[in-house]
Amino acid sequence: MKMFFLWLGGQPRNVQPFSDEDASIETMSHCSGFSDPASFTEDGPEVDEEATQEDLEYKLKGFIDLTLDKSAKTRQAALESLKSAFSSKILYEFIMERRMTLTDSIERCIKKGKSDEQCAAAGLACLLCVQMGSGIESEEIFKTLGPVLKKIVCDGTASIQARQACATCLGICCFIVTDDITELYSTMECLENIFMKAYQRDRDTNGVSSTHNTVLHVSALLAWTLLLTICPMNEVKKKIEMHLHKLPSLLSCDDLNMRIAAGETLALLFELARETDADFFYEDMDLLTEKLRALATDGNKHRAKVDKRKQRSVFRDVLRAVEERDFPTEMVKFGPERMYIDCWVKKQTYETFKEVLGSGMQYHLQSNDFLRNVFELGPPVMLDAATLKTMKISRFERHLYNSAAFKARTKARSKCRDKRADVGEFF
Repeated sequence: MKMFFLWLGGQPRNVQPFSDEDASIETMSHCSGFSDPASFTEDGPEVDEEATQEDLEYKLKGFIDLTLDKSAKTRQAALESLKSAFSSKILYEFIMERRMTLTDSIERCIKKGKSDEQCAAAGLACLLCVQMGSGIESEEIFKTLGPVLKKIVCDGTASIQARQACATCLGICCFIVTDDITELYSTMECLENIFMKAYQRDRDTNGVSSTHNTVLHVSALLAWTLLLTICPMNEVKKKIEMHLHKLPSLLSCDDLNMRIAAGETLALLFELARETDADFFYEDMDLLTEKLRALATDGNKHRAKVDKRKQRSVFRDVLRAVEERDFPTEMVKFGPERMYIDCWVKKQTYETFKEVLGSGMQYHLQSNDFLRNVFELGPPVMLDAATLKTMKISRFERHLYNSAAFKARTKARSKCRDKRADVGEFF
């Protein structure tokens, strides 16, 4: 059995790995292998892939067992390790055999854990559904976790961070698994009840829509917007009528993320409205475009430069969408493939899954059948070993590239710092 050493008072002490006190140390010792998707594909000598897969699965089984540990730190570390693995690899068969065990563990951690553990469990639930894709098995998972997630989202005594994570999880899991229109509407209503409290901001001074709650309102709004993209058109029309006149009030929120979420949601609503009716007319267009233009050219000295740059960039695109029906097409590269993001619906979906998968997004776009179906990419492209080898960049080449980039950044920053250089508003 692997032994660990803790240094206490300058002297090493042997610690048994899976004790209640120190199990998290053993757990974290395995986490480094999952911290970066590149760690699975580094250049090096040929390895026995079957043995490597067996070793990976052995570790994952250990992490699953540790989600039931008595130590909260151990449970959380195990959840984080599983999240890293699920975002970095396709593990469909492994998960399929253990989906109910994983579901039970996630449910227990959300119900009984504290804030950080609940957040980690909600994040793992998202990745579990991303791995499983749409189907009967995923529906079973959501039937178990859906009510628990809704309960936390609506629980005013739960931590804001846990409610925020559960709101995001609720939206993503519902998007992936539900074919039941009633469940879709029920989930949207739950999220609506949260973010609509932000509409009361100007009228309420008792903290219902305080800054403390804004992060929750933002997450609920974004999750609701994601689900709106899969609603039938008659329901979309109802939601547009309900929210299009209220959302502009959120553009005045003092929180940057709320302003951006409201702006992007407005752009998406206009896009959907014009799909259903080419002659769609919005009464308060002049007032709205004036607000959007002000945000797209905001020079408020009381705001951080980074925030102003981000806001101006986003709202230039939102203004073009609302005023000119235009969208700045973006290209995403993954392996030998390319994907074009050419509308707000696709952008919203892409950004949501990118937030969940992090650096594993490109890998999943290449290999995950569910995501490839969502973005209409077709079946995964099969590449032979020779082609893959030619596409790889050696460690040395990466080192040279990174060194050159670092030197270029250093020179640019040095120039910016030089008081003799007349750079003005450099950024």
